[in-house]
Amino acid sequence: MQIEEYITYIRGVRRYSPRTIEIYRKILEEFGSFSDGNLTPNGIRNYEVHLLDEKGESARTAGLHLSVISGYCKFLMKKGELAANPVRLVHRPKEEKRLPVFYREDAMREYLQNTECNADREALEFLLSLPQDDATARELYERRLRRLIVSALYNTGMRRSELISLDISSLDRVRKVLSVRGKGDKMREIPIVGTLYAEILLYLEAAEYMLESPAGADTPLLRTLKGARLYPVFVDRAVKEELGSSEGFTGRKSPHVLRHTIASELLDRGTDLNSIKELLGHSSLAATQVYTHNTIERLKKVYNSAHPRANKNGGKNGDQD
Repeated sequence: MQIEEYITYIRGVRRYSPRTIEIYRKILEEFGSFSDGNLTPNGIRNYEVHLLDEKGESARTAGLHLSVISGYCKFLMKKGELAANPVRLVHRPKEEKRLPVFYREDAMREYLQNTECNADREALEFLLSLPQDDATARELYERRLRRLIVSALYNTGMRRSELISLDISSLDRVRKVLSVRGKGDKMREIPIVGTLYAEILLYLEAAEYMLESPAGADTPLLRTLKGARLYPVFVDRAVKEELGSSEGFTGRKSPHVLRHTIASELLDRGTDLNSIKELLGHSSLAATQVYTHNTIERLKKVYNSAHPRANKNGGKNGDQD
């Protein structure tokens, strides 16, 4: 199999992220090791059975493997080394449809109110009055950074990777927008609400003081205490620490749930799907439409609990089915 040549292609031409490239490499290497590169419907079907029955992988994971192999086959077709895509003849396992998880709006509102003290001007002035190497100053900076991570993810709907990739030049201070590089190297602009914009400016003052280094256009917008760009584990830990210490947050605490949350809230307020699609950077409207299911499910719960003719226990006014 021509794995390295394909990796070079998706890195240089398709501009996939390093994490995506690593996932593709592992999948192709696993497939090659199992089937000896047998790119036939039977060979791929046997690999699918191996994933589902022998390894106990989910239908979602098996589907991902087939998608990666399909992309590789299309690459070989472009080179004229494969006449057709064998994956198209393999029946994909049916995935259970999962609705996006989201946080309650009142929980997010309470979190932002309770942590405002870590993001306001008063806290900044106190930080600036302390030596940079003071333990309290360092703690205040880290609190401000963690709060901004959550605030930015929630208010903009950005992906974790998009937040990490932001530079100083990504912030347009005149138009108050962020230029974000999304999947497939596509650029989009995200408007910043006034409270988030003010929080970013205060954070930049704190960063300039604590890191003692002038910020150039290509300087990361958000930086660790060592002056380095954020990384995935850092962002995940920040979200878990911030939301884990607040009431009202149950289940998984992750950057992606914050993205789901703002999308659901915007939809509830009547924002049209195309606008939400542009905000989130979805390539198709189908990816955005999944949030409508959340709205319908919540409407059902309200209907069943509050409607005067709804009866949970059945009865002459209730549902007899």
